Amino acid sequence: MPQWKNTNPQVQTKCLKADLTSQEVCRELFTADIDLVYLLHGLMSGASEANLELGIKVNIDSMRQIFDILRDVNPGVKIVFPSSTAVYGPPDGPDEVVTERTAPLPGSSYGAQKHITETLLNDYSRRGLLDGRIIRLPTVLVRPGKPTGAASSFASGIFREPLNGEKSVLPVSRDLKLWICSPRTVVKNLIHARDIAVADFGTSRIVNLPGRTVTVEEMLEALERIGGRKALDLIEEKRDEATEKIVESWPTMLQTSIAEQLGFSEDVSLEQTLKDYLEDYGP
Repeated sequence: MPQWKNTNPQVQTKCLKADLTSQEVCRELFTADIDLVYLLHGLMSGASEANLELGIKVNIDSMRQIFDILRDVNPGVKIVFPSSTAVYGPPDGPDEVVTERTAPLPGSSYGAQKHITETLLNDYSRRGLLDGRIIRLPTVLVRPGKPTGAASSFASGIFREPLNGEKSVLPVSRDLKLWICSPRTVVKNLIHARDIAVADFGTSRIVNLPGRTVTVEEMLEALERIGGRKALDLIEEKRDEATEKIVESWPTMLQTSIAEQLGFSEDVSLEQTLKDYLEDYGP
C-alpha cells in the first residue's frame, strides 16, 4: 500500500486484514459502538467483468451482509458508500448530461452491482434502518500505489508510472473522454458526506460528486507539461478492446447541482492534480 504522510499526531489508525465476505468476521468487526462506516472495499470494474461470481460475492453479498449486521447491532448508524458513475451505462449521445434522475442502465457487471447496492442502502435509509450517504465518484486520478483491477486503472497509470520513470500502457484512444476527480478533492468530499444533515438529502441519498470532463489527449498534454517529454515517451499506446468497451460505457458529462447545494467541493485543474500528487506521493 502507498505510504500516507500523517501530519496530525492526534490521528490514530489500526489496520486489520479481514475477509468481508465472512459473516463471522463481519460480526466481530461491526459492533454496536461504531458510529460511522465508510465502505470502500470492492472488486473493481475490470475484475468484476472478468469474474462475475466473485463480483457478486464482494460487491453485493458482502455489502448486504454488512448492512444487515449494522442495522441489527446499531440501527440508524451512518454509512458513507462510495458508488460509481458506472451505474449509468453509455450516454445516448456525446452531449448528454446525466443527473441523479437519469435512469441507470449499467453497461458492465460492476455498474450493475453498484446499482443494486445503492438501491438497497437507499431503501434501508428510507425505512430508517440505516443512515446512508451514497456518493457516485468520478474516475479518481492520480491513484497512488500499484495498478488495480479497475478498467480505468490506466488513467492513473499513464501519470503515475512515467512520473516515476517507468513505462505505462495506454489501452484506449486519445479522443476517449473521462469524468475525473483528484484524490484530494474526493477525500475532502468523503469527509463532507459524513456531516450532511439527513433532512438536506430529500427523498434520495444518492449524489453525483463534482468532477471534470477531459480527453485522454488532454491528460497526455498535462503529463508533458509537468513531467516533460521524457515522461510522455514512456507511454506505449496499445489498444485493448475490452478495456475501451467498459470505459466507453460510462457517462462523461454529469450535472452536479445537488452536490453543490449540499456543500461538496469542486475539483481543481488537471495540472494542479498532478502537482498535488507529486507533493503527496512523488519520488
